Amino acid sequence: MKLRPGKLDPDFLASLLAENEIEDDRVVIRPGVGRDVCAIRQGDGYLVAKTDPITFATDRIGWYVVHVNANDVATVGARPSWFLVTVLLPEKDTDEALVSEIWDDLRHALTGIDCELCGGHTEVTVGLDRPILVGHMIAEVNADRLVNKERTRAADRILLTKGAPVEGTAVLALEKGELLADSFSEEEVERARGFLEDPGISVLKEAMAACDAGDVHAMHDPTEGGVATGLWELAKAADLGMLVKAERIPLLEPGASFCVELGLDPLGTISSGTLLICVAPEDAESVSAAVRSCGVECRDVGEMLPDEEGIMLERGGERGPMPIFPQDEISRLFE
Repeated sequence: MKLRPGKLDPDFLASLLAENEIEDDRVVIRPGVGRDVCAIRQGDGYLVAKTDPITFATDRIGWYVVHVNANDVATVGARPSWFLVTVLLPEKDTDEALVSEIWDDLRHALTGIDCELCGGHTEVTVGLDRPILVGHMIAEVNADRLVNKERTRAADRILLTKGAPVEGTAVLALEKGELLADSFSEEEVERARGFLEDPGISVLKEAMAACDAGDVHAMHDPTEGGVATGLWELAKAADLGMLVKAERIPLLEPGASFCVELGLDPLGTISSGTLLICVAPEDAESVSAAVRSCGVECRDVGEMLPDEEGIMLERGGERGPMPIFPQDEISRLFE
């Protein structure tokens, strides 16, 4: 059976990861569904590493690849320090101007988070129809600051920053503007293009503020599959259930209207820039206030539950299973 574009089926992925026969006891965060970062014990702290590709976007792809990888490192309480990137370029459409544009965006993004480009690989590749960048982010974190999803507990509050879909709004405006031209003004589309930087796809400052303000048990950055899939992954990584109230999740405009126009679910549309935070109930308000002090919206959208209660989304007073999107909604427009 041929697989569709998007993430692998979670059960299939879990079965593949279960076949790992070598386990080093210095690895304290291992791969798993909803676990995007590894942490390796080094002396009194941990080395943290992450890798992620950018496959949808072409405009601003250098900006995307830095922040998407930096975000996941930030979700375990670490500040990004070193970055490597593999740059694969299409043979028919690559010139020096394209490469320079990608490099300018890379440098700009890395400078903004005080992170060094320290290696990688670049080539013009046969068979590609667009550039593909694969980032590799490395950081260090003190032992007492590491955020490990295994600490998540039932009754933890679930906080959500900014809203949905952050990255999807920018991707639609940058890559599929022709599909929006008849229904939206150029001013709306141009404002959506700016979502990369305002409200921004980086979660670094709010993640650091949250860790400073209270007992953060878990953080997760929803990427492909959107906020709904990110919430489901968060629960799966913690072996817990959850109840989230859809009405509490801000739907960002004009991105949400873009999704409706194109037949996409905003909660299943890629949303890097949103941050999910699990905190002890007594720390929920202090952590929310710390995030808001950074100029970032933060709302309490639900709570973690015992595993047997399921992963639930409440809409209009009715509860049902959290929808998941192994194929991101936006990817249907690229098929």
